[in-house]
Amino acid sequence: MSTQLHQLQQEHLSRLQRDYAALLEEHQLDCLAIYSGHANAFFGDDQTPAFQTYGHFMHWVPLADVQHSWLVIRPHQRPQLYLYAPTDFWHLPTQLPEEPWVSEFDIHLCSDKRQPALEGHAAIIGDTTQLPDAHQHAQRNPDALVHGLDELRITKSAYEIACLREANRLAMAGHEAAQAAFLGASGELDIQLAYLAGSRQRESAVPYQNIIGLNDHAGVLHYQHYDLSPPKQRHSLLVDAGRRFRGYCADITRTHAGPDAPAFFAELVHALHGLKDELVSGVATGADFVDLHEQMHRQLGDILVTHDLFRGSSDQAVAEGVTRAFCPHGLGHSLGLQVHDVAGLRQPDGSPAPPPSAHPALRLTRTLERDMVVTIEPGLYFIPMLLTPLRQQGLPINWMLVDHCLPCGGIRIEDNIVVTDQRPTNLTR
Repeated sequence: MSTQLHQLQQEHLSRLQRDYAALLEEHQLDCLAIYSGHANAFFGDDQTPAFQTYGHFMHWVPLADVQHSWLVIRPHQRPQLYLYAPTDFWHLPTQLPEEPWVSEFDIHLCSDKRQPALEGHAAIIGDTTQLPDAHQHAQRNPDALVHGLDELRITKSAYEIACLREANRLAMAGHEAAQAAFLGASGELDIQLAYLAGSRQRESAVPYQNIIGLNDHAGVLHYQHYDLSPPKQRHSLLVDAGRRFRGYCADITRTHAGPDAPAFFAELVHALHGLKDELVSGVATGADFVDLHEQMHRQLGDILVTHDLFRGSSDQAVAEGVTRAFCPHGLGHSLGLQVHDVAGLRQPDGSPAPPPSAHPALRLTRTLERDMVVTIEPGLYFIPMLLTPLRQQGLPINWMLVDHCLPCGGIRIEDNIVVTDQRPTNLTR
């Protein structure tokens, strides 16, 4: 761990101490216990899915796979960390890293799954539904408090941004390895393995299941399989894949035209890179993310017209829902300890801020603030399920060109951006 990162983490923890103390006093609480969570076995089995520590726990403790553990916060006192560390020969016991942040906590290694003692007015947050109710007097996940804690994660400290930058660097190494495997005529599974090797991670550690789609699979937004054999023709590759660093997530997407794709498809990929860059330039303090999303649709309409996919006007393409058929998802989302980070669909006071009815998939509806981190991910897809209804409406769509692109599936380009008062910071570059 570098000295600079250690200093930034110390500042981050000091900020959390101050902010948590203020929130607890506002809610008249003497202490708060945060449960790390634990994995549950599959039904009828003794195996569990990959586990991710509760985000508010990780906000303090940079360990992404800690289970059955507690963090207790009291105003103006050192945080108490109760780590579950059983004596075990089946698994490697929990071990603390030799890093300076450990000295910021009073640490208790627990051989059993005990719940810490809580005094006075207390609250507990986290997934405690299956735990013994040892603290009947404590409030469980009080909405107002949790919303307040979510707000502390909307903007990122310098430490968090440094972690997100490193996660991006590692993820981009994986994307370069995936592209090289695609050029070498690999199938989806081998491209996935190349990505994992290039980004130096095991599959259970990825922040979300990597999307590795060849050809028409690139048009399945959350494509969930990996074909074992390479296809006979290579039209396209879409890789939506990330990496964690100290709990913080990169979420990056790249699309590549293959040797069997029409030249026109490669031109569209280039156009989407340009659209992404234009939208990134609009990411600034005070910008309305819904406005940016609607700007994406207007500019996507321009691309459809310029490239002869739509033979009407850009305004018509937006008004008639054509751009929504070509891009059914939102422009992006908040990013941090969770890929789709907290409070994206709430106002700062905790009130709901749902997406517009015309854009139900939008995951972020807030006015951007300095030090927020968001994704910008425009797309252009050839999805028969969404395009077929348009064929019956007599719209001026160049169906011959659309059909020519169907084997390519679609395009998505995604970068991770820090909001600033001036030029945005692109962590992915």
